[in-house]
Amino acid sequence: MVFDLAFIWAGLIAFAVLTYVVLDGFDLGIGILFPFGKSEQDRDLMMNSVAPVWDGNETWLVLGGGGLFAVFPLAYAIVMPALYMPITLMLLALVFRGVSFEYRWRTTRWKGIWDAAFFGGSFIAALCQGLALGALVQGIEVDGRAYAGGWFDWLTPFSVLTGFGVVIGYALLGATWLVLKTEDDIQVQMRGYAWWLGAATLCVIGLISIVTPFQDPVYFDRWFNLPGSLWSMSVPLVMVGLVWSFFTGLNDQSDLRPFLSALGFFVVSFVGIGISFYPMMVPPSLTIWEAAAPDSSLAFALVGAVVLIPIILGYTGYAYWVFRGKVDPAGGYH
Repeated sequence: MVFDLAFIWAGLIAFAVLTYVVLDGFDLGIGILFPFGKSEQDRDLMMNSVAPVWDGNETWLVLGGGGLFAVFPLAYAIVMPALYMPITLMLLALVFRGVSFEYRWRTTRWKGIWDAAFFGGSFIAALCQGLALGALVQGIEVDGRAYAGGWFDWLTPFSVLTGFGVVIGYALLGATWLVLKTEDDIQVQMRGYAWWLGAATLCVIGLISIVTPFQDPVYFDRWFNLPGSLWSMSVPLVMVGLVWSFFTGLNDQSDLRPFLSALGFFVVSFVGIGISFYPMMVPPSLTIWEAAAPDSSLAFALVGAVVLIPIILGYTGYAYWVFRGKVDPAGGYH
């Protein structure tokens, strides 16, 4: 049996990126909502709800970026110069945000600074992720085997739309996570925020879905011509079910269903992007197989992935299991 190693690795990279978005999305969303905490105790509770898991969530970002470098070096060499600025800003924002987890609990005089770092790092990281996504969707100019565009090609009205779309979507994930993990006044507050953020997220997803097919003729053909349209039609159908689940969950005072439905918005949107992209690794011209490393390198790296990914999934799942249930308002982060 002959395995298509490039295809397998494309799936693994996509899985790592999606897992990062799913796990770190609500984490960043809590930072985006942080200034809206009504009291110091509420803000402490918001941060405590993700304190045990936030750093493990970012493991998947390392896996996605490191995997891209190792198994799709040509794609890495093209994408990085095209997105240097948003990626650099994202990483710096994540650094300041990570430091704030430790420092804001160790100071009184400078606590406001680290509160600002937590919010600013979360907001900028989410915005830059959306900008990078938009730039990738609209296409990267390639000449031969190198990036041929300009320094600010990533900054367009479409990428700004996707940037703020990701910010709003992550804030939605943060609100629904707090509905799941908290009680009393802050839960009521976040349930109300979830309504408005859910509606805004769906509006942005709809607008991006309308604009995306016009970014490249390949996308348009994939979505509106057979047989590709058979796959693309399933995306809005599943989304309708998730919308129903989300809003009825909020109406029924469910703690879990709004969070899972909001995660579903991102998963379905990710699938929609995959339908548009495949088989491109760097739209509109570089395919998975053209960007891949030699099969010997792919096979060698796959051995490590087969061992490490189940371990990462295992300790991630265990961490969430240990810290399941509601957050104790009297608890502290140490």
